Amino acid sequence: MTAARAMTVAGVMSGTSADGVDVALVRIAPAAAVPKIKLLAHHAVTYPAALRKAVLAAMNAPRTSTAELARLNWRLGMAYAEAVRAAVMKYPMNLDLIGCHGQTIYHQAQGASYAGRQVACTWQIGEPALIAREMGVPVVSNFRPADMAAGGQGAPLVPLLDFVLFAHPKRARVLQNIGGIGNLTAIPAGASADKLIAFDTGPGNMVIDALTARLFGKKYDRDGRIAASRRVLDGVLGPLLREPYFRKAPPKSAGREQFGTAFAAEFLRSCKRAGGGPEDAVATATALTAESIALACERFLGPLIGESQADFIVSGGGSRNRTLMGMLRQRLGPRGYKVMLSDEAGLPSQAKEAVAFALLAWQTWHRLPGNVPSATGGSRPVILGEISYV
Repeated sequence: MTAARAMTVAGVMSGTSADGVDVALVRIAPAAAVPKIKLLAHHAVTYPAALRKAVLAAMNAPRTSTAELARLNWRLGMAYAEAVRAAVMKYPMNLDLIGCHGQTIYHQAQGASYAGRQVACTWQIGEPALIAREMGVPVVSNFRPADMAAGGQGAPLVPLLDFVLFAHPKRARVLQNIGGIGNLTAIPAGASADKLIAFDTGPGNMVIDALTARLFGKKYDRDGRIAASRRVLDGVLGPLLREPYFRKAPPKSAGREQFGTAFAAEFLRSCKRAGGGPEDAVATATALTAESIALACERFLGPLIGESQADFIVSGGGSRNRTLMGMLRQRLGPRGYKVMLSDEAGLPSQAKEAVAFALLAWQTWHRLPGNVPSATGGSRPVILGEISYV
C-alpha cells in the first residue's frame, strides 16, 4: 500500500443529463478515521451543441458504429481536458491527480443473455490518455467495472463521499442527488460505512428534460416554471409508480436503459391519452420524480432511519427546480424529514459528484477501496478504476 499523502485532485463528472462537465478542485489529506476533504473551487462547462447531440445519440443507441463510438471517446477526452484546463486557469493551482468518471453511454447492472452467457456490463467513455497528456498529471478513470466484477451493480459510487462528509453521530441523514437519474444514500445516526444503503430512486431530471426539449424547445424547465403552471395527471402517474423498478428492493441502479427516450415517448403518449397538454406532461414528469423519491424513502428507509427526524439533503441539477423541491418538502416534511439543499450543508450541490470522483481517484492512487458494498451489492470492498500515466 502506498503511504497516503495530501494531494490536490481534480474531479471530473458528466452525468446522464449530458449537459456538460463539472470540475471540482479538491484538497484531500489523510486523517485518523476518514480523509479530510476541502473543496477549493468548482467550474462548470457546457457541452457544445454538436457534442451534446452526439452524446445523446450514443446513449443506449439501438444502432451505431464502432467508428462513431471511437471518435466520441476521443472527442470527449478532449472536452474533459479542456474543462480541467479552464478550471485551473480560472483558479490557478498545481494538480497532482485527476479523477474522471467519463460519460456513461450504457449501463446494464443485471445480467442478460449474450453470446451464450449471462452478461452484465457498463461503459463510460472519454479517453483518459488525452487528459493525462494535456494536463501533465495521472488520470484515474473507468471506476465502475471493478465493483461489477465483484458482483456489484457498479453504482452508486457517491456513497463513500456521502459518508466521509455527512455521517453524523446523532442525526440520520439521507443524501439525495437529482441528476438525470435520482440516487440516494441513507446513513443512520452514528453508523459505520457498512450500515448505510444507497440506490437509484428512478428518473431524476431525465424525463422532465426530454419532454421540455420536445414540447418547448428548451434544455430544461428552469426553476420548474412550466411544471408549476399546470396540473399533475394522476391517471398517468399512478400506474407508473407501480412499475417493477420502483417496487424492487435495493441494491439497484437505473439509467437511460429504463428511463430514456423510449420511456419518455410512451410517457408523453399516456399524457395525451389522458387529455393533458404539454404543460401537464412536464408537471406529471416532475411529480414522477418527486413521488418515486418519496416512495423509496417510505418503502426502504423506515427500518434504517427509524422514527427520529432525519436530514434530507438534496444536490444535483434538480435541486434548482423549485417546483420539484416544493413537491419533495410537501411529501417528506410530514414524515419527519428536514429537506434542505446540499449548499446549506456545506457542499455546493452542483459540485458534489465531481468531488466524489476526486475522492475515489485519491483512494485508487493509494490502493484503497472506493466502493461501499452495502450500497452497490458487491461481495467485498475493491480498489476502483484504472490509472493513465503521463
